[in-house]
Amino acid sequence: MNCKLAGRPDSKAIVKAVDCLAVCKRPCTIALAGEGKWTYVVGDLGPDANADDVIAAAESYGATTNGIIPWRERPQSFRKGVISRIPPLSFRPEEQGL
Repeated sequence: MNCKLAGRPDSKAIVKAVDCLAVCKRPCTIALAGEGKWTYVVGDLGPDANADDVIAAAESYGATTNGIIPWRERPQSFRKGVISRIPPLSFRPEEQGL
């Protein structure tokens, strides 16, 4: 993944390895997170087969103000593999009409 990102000097995506996301039954799993944004946890990805999907989703995610990627802009593997969507720490339900 890092090699593919290296070929995209205009990309602002940063890959950080972590020891475990505790979703052993759904490897390979990634999380898209950003300050003040919803976090996506997506599994069932192949490190080689879905690398381009991960990069595309990370770039779409980065272009959002709130982290929510419109359904039609999500790669197919992300539509099927979402494990969770977590609100930002600053989330206020009353701001969403909830």
